[in-house]
Amino acid sequence: MKRAAMQRFSILPAALLSLALGTSPVQAANADTAWLASWTASPQAVWGADFLFPGNVPAVLRDQTVRQVARLSVGGPRVRIVLSNAYGKVPLRIGAATVALAASSSTIEAGSLRTLTFSGQPSASVAPGAPLVSDPVELSVPDLARLTVSVHLPQASPASTFHWDGRETAWIAPRDQTRAARIDAAQPGVQTTTARLLLSAIEVEAAPAAQAVAILGDSITDGASASLGQDTRWPDFLAERLAPHGVAVINAGISGGRLLSDGMGESALARFERDVLAQPGVRSVVVLLGINDISWPGTAFAPQGQRPTLEELTNGYARLVAQARRRGVRVVGATLTPFAGALPGTPLDDYYQPDKDALRQQLNAWIRASGTFDAVLDFDAWTRDPAQPLRLLPAYDSGDHLHPGDAGNRALAEKIDLSLLFDQDQSPRPAYRAVLR
Repeated sequence: MKRAAMQRFSILPAALLSLALGTSPVQAANADTAWLASWTASPQAVWGADFLFPGNVPAVLRDQTVRQVARLSVGGPRVRIVLSNAYGKVPLRIGAATVALAASSSTIEAGSLRTLTFSGQPSASVAPGAPLVSDPVELSVPDLARLTVSVHLPQASPASTFHWDGRETAWIAPRDQTRAARIDAAQPGVQTTTARLLLSAIEVEAAPAAQAVAILGDSITDGASASLGQDTRWPDFLAERLAPHGVAVINAGISGGRLLSDGMGESALARFERDVLAQPGVRSVVVLLGINDISWPGTAFAPQGQRPTLEELTNGYARLVAQARRRGVRVVGATLTPFAGALPGTPLDDYYQPDKDALRQQLNAWIRASGTFDAVLDFDAWTRDPAQPLRLLPAYDSGDHLHPGDAGNRALAEKIDLSLLFDQDQSPRPAYRAVLR
């Protein structure tokens, strides 16, 4: 009986066979392509202003358009977006959404505007706790292209999910302006924010062998001191190096993020599956985490916090590695950078203490020598001042003695041996260019 059934399937046309096997003709026709995460912003729950001012984000959006700009890493012939309501308690109604090539500021490139749909419809709801993926849209974009995504929220929509430190200006404008060529910041009712709202990923169509490198980190990866709107975080510079190889870089950093504990976002252990392993095309992940676990306890943000032990930190790393290995993803560990004198004149001016630094150095020694990781990037050695090795090299220091500035971010990315991050046996890929109509 089973053999007869297989014989019947074998004589069906390809389109009918795909339906019989539960796949659509479109899927069958596109078997030589796949989707690749080319940009991400990890979702966070919006916190109260008594903890930290949340980036000029309104508590509720009502009949407003949110316009955001994001730079892709790898391009492709089609794109789709992912919206997130990860921490929402009610559905969010999307009235309209568009994507276009960005020109400057809020202006889009003429002829590049595309209307986004969701399951074939121009409007949709994002369920509480869930993502919403748009239908693919034909828009050929080059590597490192800057895209503008505009979303209209027609009903009262609580701002429950965001990415706090977007390092990019976004515009919140009255009414449906998703098709506007430009949003004037001086227009009545328009406000700006540097947080990300709703938008959590942009994916491109790519070859099945396409790869992405994810960076799991904290504010050093999120780019807390990188120049606003200039794409100068260290993962941005790494994306510029990897794009010619057809390898995407996605930033899964959250400012204030920790390995073991929740804070300005869920712990890395809790969000690793969503923000890294579930992203299409991820084959490698770089982990640069732990400085907030070590240094936040005993500060204004966590006055009664308990500092983890070295064993607890190393066990946390080992759990991440086990999760990744289960999915066939290589894990590259990065040592924690120097931070003596960090955050002077702020409520966190006790962030650095000699005993905290001793734990950092113990953890770095374990990262280097334990053999837990597939490879190690020695960010500590690359960024420390030879004259004062507990401090960042002044040329790399943003000025707060914790976060590298633009020059430090570039140096980190340029020192990485790319062969540690991706398989180099990929076939040549076409170079995409912007195609407008």
